[in-house]
Amino acid sequence: MLVDEIVDRGLTLAQSGAAADVRIGLGYTAVRLEDGRCGLAYTLHEKEYESCCVIPEAGSLAGREASELIPWMKSPDVTACAVGLATLNAVITAPSAAVESDIIDLLPVRPEDSVGMVGYFGPLVKPMQSKARAFYVFERKADPEYGILHESAAADILPGCQVVVVTATTLLNHTIDGILALCGRAREVAVLGPSTPFLPEIFSRHGVTLLSGIQVLDPRQVLQTVSEGGGARQFGAVVRKLSLHCRI
Repeated sequence: MLVDEIVDRGLTLAQSGAAADVRIGLGYTAVRLEDGRCGLAYTLHEKEYESCCVIPEAGSLAGREASELIPWMKSPDVTACAVGLATLNAVITAPSAAVESDIIDLLPVRPEDSVGMVGYFGPLVKPMQSKARAFYVFERKADPEYGILHESAAADILPGCQVVVVTATTLLNHTIDGILALCGRAREVAVLGPSTPFLPEIFSRHGVTLLSGIQVLDPRQVLQTVSEGGGARQFGAVVRKLSLHCRI
C-alpha cells in the first residue's frame, strides 16, 4: 500500500528528533518538532465518539520520537492517522523544485478533457468546469444541489477521466490506493491539500503527476489557529502554498 511506502520513507527522514507539541484541532492536526519544523494534516471526522476520550495516549504525545508517531499513519483510526501524517509532514523538507503557483496554472486541462475531483475543493470547481468538457465531483455524501456525486460513482467515471484531482485526506481513510487504481488512463493526477506529503519519488510510482500542499512558515501561529478550530482559510500568510511536478 502507498501508506506503507510513505511511512518507510518517513522513518528514514525522521532519524532522531521528537515532537515538542501536538495539537488535534477540530479542523486540522499539527505537530511541531523540537527543531521547530511543523507539519499539518486534516482532522477527518468519520464517526461519533462514544466517550470523551478520542486519543487514549493523550497527554503523552509531546516528547515522543517522530519515528514512533509516523507509523500511526497505518492506524485504522483516522485521528491517530492524522497525528502520524502531520508528524511525517513535519520531517519532510519541501523539494527545491516546488513552486508557489496556483494549481490551475500547473494542471493542464484541455477542452476535450473529462475531469474528476475526489473531495470537494470549492475554489477549483468553476475554473475546472470552464476548461473541461465534463466535470465530476465525488464525496462520501452526495449533494445534488452542488452536483456532488456519491463516491461509489467514481468506479464507473474515473477510468474515463483524463485529469483527476484527489484530496490528500484519502491517505487518512486509506482509500487512496483504490482511487489511484481507477486513474490508470489519466494524463494528469494531482494530490492536493495541506495534508499532502512532498514525496514525489513515491507518488510518481503510483501515477501521480502533481503534488500541491503547504509549508508552515510560522509554527507558533499555526498551532494557535489549529487549537482554536481554524483551518486553511485562517492560516493565511503563516503558511506557503507549494506545488511540485513529480513525473519520473
